[in-house]
Amino acid sequence: MKQLLRTAACALALSLGLVAAGSGTAAQAASSTTYREGGLATAVTNFVVSPGYLRGVNDWGCVPSPEHPDPVILQHATFVNFGSNFVKLAPRLRNEGYCVYAQNYGMTLSSLGRIGGLGQVSRSVTAFGTFVDQVRTRTGAAKVDVVGHSQGGLVPYAYIKTAGGAAKIDDYVSWGGSQNGTTLNGIATLGQSLRLLGFAEAFASLLQAPGVTDQARGSRFMDALQADPSVPAGPDYMTIQTRYDTVVTPSSTQSIPGAENVVLQNLCADNRVGHVGLFLDEPTLQLTVNALNDGPEGFRPTCGGYGPAL
Repeated sequence: MKQLLRTAACALALSLGLVAAGSGTAAQAASSTTYREGGLATAVTNFVVSPGYLRGVNDWGCVPSPEHPDPVILQHATFVNFGSNFVKLAPRLRNEGYCVYAQNYGMTLSSLGRIGGLGQVSRSVTAFGTFVDQVRTRTGAAKVDVVGHSQGGLVPYAYIKTAGGAAKIDDYVSWGGSQNGTTLNGIATLGQSLRLLGFAEAFASLLQAPGVTDQARGSRFMDALQADPSVPAGPDYMTIQTRYDTVVTPSSTQSIPGAENVVLQNLCADNRVGHVGLFLDEPTLQLTVNALNDGPEGFRPTCGGYGPAL
């Protein structure tokens, strides 16, 4: 584990050094800046050394373009942070011309500044709403787009349903979202999968992490959220699911009524990506960018570049 982190950190430092050497001055125009997409090694490194930073993200001087008027907010999954979760998507969106923002949420004393999504989901929903308003105010945008992974799909969905977020969100995309709940067995599987990938040595006890238990089907939070089954009009909803998801199970429970509910294996039958691996999955990223671009319905991504089967 330590050797993997040292190797990944060296690779990241070298890549950042090369980018800095060729980037010119800080005042260089955004249109001429190319943001390098990261992979698993970058994600593992960032989990430890850069949990709250990704190059190009949270650039408060970014001005939304007429082509992409809605800033994009990225919401990370449980047990990780945005510095690790969006090493591939964030650079791609910046290269597309989007203004991109993210915050770490659900941080508690057990988080050690890195393990997100542990705090009460209701508090995370409030924090998300505050962040949405901050982004809208700073950019002058009327609405934002949202991409969330796992609990990162639940938080904005709850904001839309319970806190007036439908008027402030244009496009909503969730990857393996827990917006309809999951099981504690699924959350335990998530922790095991992340350890296998090298993200952390240990996680907080489930019973000491209300953000984890709040996601369980039958929890007080989920029962209150689902008491009203209607889905607010306004946002365009998309869910991206994999049949090999062993965290939010069964994967069909991730669907939202009236949304474009995409099962990856219906488009790429040989794609065995798991719940965790969605953040590195090329078809998932292509579908996401197409949705944010208001691209054609029935878009079919290129099959290949699949994420890990975890």
